[in-house]
Amino acid sequence: MPALCRDCFHHAAEDFARCPACGSRRVIAHPDLFRLTVAHIDCDAFYASVEKRDQPALATRPVIVGGGTRGVVAACCYIARLSGVRSAMPMFKARAACPDAVVIKPDIAKYAREGARIRAMMEALTPLVQPLSIDEAVLDLRGTEALHNAPPAVVLSRFTQAVEREVGVTVSVGLAANRLMAKLAAERDKPRGFAVIGAGEATAWLAPQSVAVLPGVGPAMAKRLAAAGFVRLGQLAALDARAALARFGTDGPALVARARGEDDRPVNPTRETKSISAETTFDADIAALDALEAPLWRLCEKLARRLKEKGLAAGGVVLKLKAADFALRTRSQRLAEPSLLPEVIFAAARPLLQKEADGTAFRLIGIGAQPLAAADQADRGDLADPEAPRRAARWKAMEALRARFGEDAVMAGRGFKAKPAPVPEKPDDGG
Repeated sequence: MPALCRDCFHHAAEDFARCPACGSRRVIAHPDLFRLTVAHIDCDAFYASVEKRDQPALATRPVIVGGGTRGVVAACCYIARLSGVRSAMPMFKARAACPDAVVIKPDIAKYAREGARIRAMMEALTPLVQPLSIDEAVLDLRGTEALHNAPPAVVLSRFTQAVEREVGVTVSVGLAANRLMAKLAAERDKPRGFAVIGAGEATAWLAPQSVAVLPGVGPAMAKRLAAAGFVRLGQLAALDARAALARFGTDGPALVARARGEDDRPVNPTRETKSISAETTFDADIAALDALEAPLWRLCEKLARRLKEKGLAAGGVVLKLKAADFALRTRSQRLAEPSLLPEVIFAAARPLLQKEADGTAFRLIGIGAQPLAAADQADRGDLADPEAPRRAARWKAMEALRARFGEDAVMAGRGFKAKPAPVPEKPDDGG
């Protein structure tokens, strides 16, 4: 059976428990080790790992990256996870679960820089790199063996060591025959993992797993599947296409195929961005419309900047509101023409907000652009709106002043922060 040492990269056609070259026991052995080409790479607790790298004194401390007491956990180290802390957990629950954790405010710009460094290292391995997030991507290394003078498994092992040495964080790798199984493999052995799942073993490996491990099967779907008698992937995999269609509708056959480990999606480096958004969590719940409008405007400005950076424009807007009880509301509106101006985005979002400001106390507000359009299609104006180019020029001038003199150099009146209106308490009914 082919084997590879993850420390010195010695590899051979026959298995070895201890590396004959360096003595390491960090050995991977698998029948398909040198034939598989699709890899899923995921940084381990990326935000927290970057912070620990920059503050070595935190190496043995539980670290949570998140904001305030009302936000959510952006990331947490593996030490914090031992106490039950998880990403997206409300901060107040995370602090209660791990009271001795060091809490650090996210520095997204820093994480983006480090993510870009790692991305560049991936792109040196193969042109087929599809980014999935700031710290995660899928690669196809087919046809690269002659370039690197080594099979993909060896190249990936060298890559993981280079990331640790040059960037100072660790990554986990999943190597498989397709994207789905590569992702599941990457999650199998974190942190610093390198797991391999061959094409011939995918169905058997998945069969005893909970349906919840399948990407795209969230808690609600898992609950519906369980109610129908499907709690293991093997139960889904046993269905034929007709039965899957009858039970689960048009999505049924694809769901059953994934339960068998089948996935024909290619690695696509030119995958289009589907949406761009910005959001904020309030320090105190806000119910009044006028108190909600100021943060909405600031988010529209932030969204406009993000659109400009990506060379994109908004073809429509999506308003996101999260109530005090965490109930989520989303409302959308198409624009008459694409725009990357905050005032146009705000003008479309404000009526949506007015309809939702019904006295409900909200803890979070967000604004997104979807669908997206090319920036050169935005704000061109026509006979119905001849002022569009002038508005675009005004926004460009404001941004130039801010770039030179600071963010607060020029502000629209609606962007000034107002004191949140208190949420009226419900009268005590004696219950």
